Amino acid sequence: MSAASPGLPAALMNASGAPAVDVDPFSIEFFEDPHRIHEALREAGPVVWLPRWSVHAVARYEEVRAVLHDPATFCSGRGVGLSDFAKEKPWRPQSLILEADPPAHGRTRAVLNRVLSPAVMKTLREGFQAAAHRLVDRLLARREIDAVADLAEAFPLSVFPDAVGLRQDGREHLLPYAGLAFNAFGPPNALRQRALETAAPHVAWVMEQCRRENLAPGGFGAAIHAAADAGAITHDEAPLLVRSLLTAGLDTTVNSIGAAIYCLARFPEAWAALRADPSLARAAFEEAVRFESPVQTFFRTTTRPVEIGGARLDEGSKVLMFLGAANRDPRRWDEPDRYVPTRPTVGHVGFGSGIHMCVGQLLGRLEGEVMLAALAARVGAITITGPVVRRYNNTLRGLERLPVTLTAA
Repeated sequence: MSAASPGLPAALMNASGAPAVDVDPFSIEFFEDPHRIHEALREAGPVVWLPRWSVHAVARYEEVRAVLHDPATFCSGRGVGLSDFAKEKPWRPQSLILEADPPAHGRTRAVLNRVLSPAVMKTLREGFQAAAHRLVDRLLARREIDAVADLAEAFPLSVFPDAVGLRQDGREHLLPYAGLAFNAFGPPNALRQRALETAAPHVAWVMEQCRRENLAPGGFGAAIHAAADAGAITHDEAPLLVRSLLTAGLDTTVNSIGAAIYCLARFPEAWAALRADPSLARAAFEEAVRFESPVQTFFRTTTRPVEIGGARLDEGSKVLMFLGAANRDPRRWDEPDRYVPTRPTVGHVGFGSGIHMCVGQLLGRLEGEVMLAALAARVGAITITGPVVRRYNNTLRGLERLPVTLTAA
């Protein structure tokens, strides 16, 4: 990396052959404005060394996708965060989906693929659409809202827990638990420490809800336990699969919907295009996921010595993937720093890619699409009316507050 790279010091070469870049991708400075540093990381080389946390990293689209699609070399079973489960104990029992490798991963993934299949999504669409329209009507009557708490959080919380079959009481634990899980993928910084210190009540409630007797018949949770009855998984594995669904199915959707509303409020031409053609709702949501990348990073661990991007990595090397940087890599996308709902977004890595693609992505896409369609049908303008506040998380990129005024069409 040259000294001319914007805002970053000149790099030294790591022994692996990767340029060293002294940045902290888990700092508040980075969370506030990752794009400048993403650009510098991409331009430094196909693989870089981050001495702050002693890890290699990939920020270009081609290398990020290569890592995602080679689970035999870049494994998840040793943890998809900075912690290496071969050397330290996980903070909670490992995920049977996110932190598992083939062949075990394929067996459990097949169960969730059936529970969350496209056919199942079709059965949910009408109810989700009605819920989205009801919420938009209520918010239009208020006009002045926080688009995070009142919309991006409120809508998934109005449909997702019921679809899973969760009890009504205690649902306030869902968002803190998911935020905790994603913070725990990061390094031992203040964010991770605070999350773990406050984890106990959220973890206890979630694990209790994952038990068969606490899940309503007909929901996703009951379907997972039914898979255990059929012998597809064990009865001990079923609660952990329900837990995986609760982790993957809420926070990423909340942040994705929030990102879409934030984009549409800032780009009036995009909002006008969606208003003129509400069938663009799915594309507008996908482009927001590419543009803002609510899931910013994940780790893998090398299972053997490997060369990638000219760097030579030893077995057991942690590799940090910058999904957000890959989604704005000009090598892959034309004008990547523009939000364009009509852009073909096939191939973005906002939900990951390969065998570990987000297990809740079909559900999140459905929720995002019906919400944006409901807004386009009833709202004439979305105007930001106050300071926008970021929510800090070691893995997720989202907003804490987004004050807006909704004007009826």
